[in-house]
Amino acid sequence: MLIIKGNNKLSGVVKVSGSKNAALPIIWASLLLAGKVKLNNVPKIGDVKTFLDILENIWVVYSWEENTLFLDATNLNNDNLNFEKIKKIRSSIFLLSPLLYFFKSINIPFPGGCKIWKRPIDAHLNWLKAIWYDYELDWDNIKLNWETQSGDKILNAWFWVSSTENLIVANVLRNGKTTIKNSAIEPHVMNLISFMREAWANIDIRYNHEIIITWVEKLASNLEFDIVSDYIEAWTYMVIAALVSEKYLDIKDARIEDLYTFIEKLKDAWVVVEDLWDDTLRVYRAENLKPVSFQTNIFPGFPTDLQSPFAILQSQAFWTSRIHEVLFEWRLNFLVELEKMTAKIAILNPHEAIIFWPNKLKWTTVTSWDLRAGMAMIIAGLIAEWETKVTNVEYIYRGYENFVEKLKNLWADITEEENS
Repeated sequence: MLIIKGNNKLSGVVKVSGSKNAALPIIWASLLLAGKVKLNNVPKIGDVKTFLDILENIWVVYSWEENTLFLDATNLNNDNLNFEKIKKIRSSIFLLSPLLYFFKSINIPFPGGCKIWKRPIDAHLNWLKAIWYDYELDWDNIKLNWETQSGDKILNAWFWVSSTENLIVANVLRNGKTTIKNSAIEPHVMNLISFMREAWANIDIRYNHEIIITWVEKLASNLEFDIVSDYIEAWTYMVIAALVSEKYLDIKDARIEDLYTFIEKLKDAWVVVEDLWDDTLRVYRAENLKPVSFQTNIFPGFPTDLQSPFAILQSQAFWTSRIHEVLFEWRLNFLVELEKMTAKIAILNPHEAIIFWPNKLKWTTVTSWDLRAGMAMIIAGLIAEWETKVTNVEYIYRGYENFVEKLKNLWADITEEENS
């Protein structure tokens, strides 16, 4: 549990960590190299640590030097998969392609992760079947087999990030040309493509969200690569700056090139944002927030992962704003926690909600519905009266590196406490 005392004015500089959403797929893609990989700027967060525990059980040797991760998959072996760890994180679905490439047959449990919407894995399995994998399902496990076949394939990723990433990794060493239609182009997907290209993969990107992969016989066995900074984390601290900074916060390694949509939306809400160069942003406290209606979308549109923190910002705007979550049903459910803090909200349906008038949030105990909603409740606690308690915080630790320490360094009054 986290305890946050509100109404503190924050100041200082915060450095954005490496992206969880980039690090995880690049870590599992590195298994295809079957060699030694050095990854810089890797966040030490719950999901990364859990995934490394899974890899250690299949004889991947790893070590850390601060945020540099060294991986050695020379002796990869799938005889000792940790089923309990696999059940904990959604990203374990990405073990399928590398392990099938080397071992032709695997058996793993259904992956876990945030329970914020129904996310079946059928699509992943059907895409794998389209490139000649066979699979069987029982109540708990997935059994897959693969016999290598050549040939060109055209596949549709439907703009899903994890599907695009899985299809890239599954096809870079498959003999034939693979065309992935309607691919996701989020920054972490582009980071994965850059990694695969540096590992000698032949990947082209077209203007129409099309990715074309041409077979290569082998990949590099040794590689050093930089994980991109987390633009979602940067956006989160921009919201915090606008709401609770004394005057402004400086945000380093902000990935400004990926922030255009959000910066424009902040400006629409009368938040002042200044580019200090060298990927550093200065975001000023907004004394009078204008209500802004927004709709989530695929990149480069407004990201669904920023919907919940931005809703906290809009709860302090003067008049009425509207949220339209187009990607996932029921992701607006976290707003019931904001209602506990006396915010005036109407959830119209699984995809739409209205926030009414400015809200003076009251202290209470709230819970984290998922990773991003959990951080949203911390932001709500920073602007609320007295003392807010946030439970279920394990979700937040999965995706934000050292967030308690970072907030304390900005002079937030936040403490960690064991649940009673």
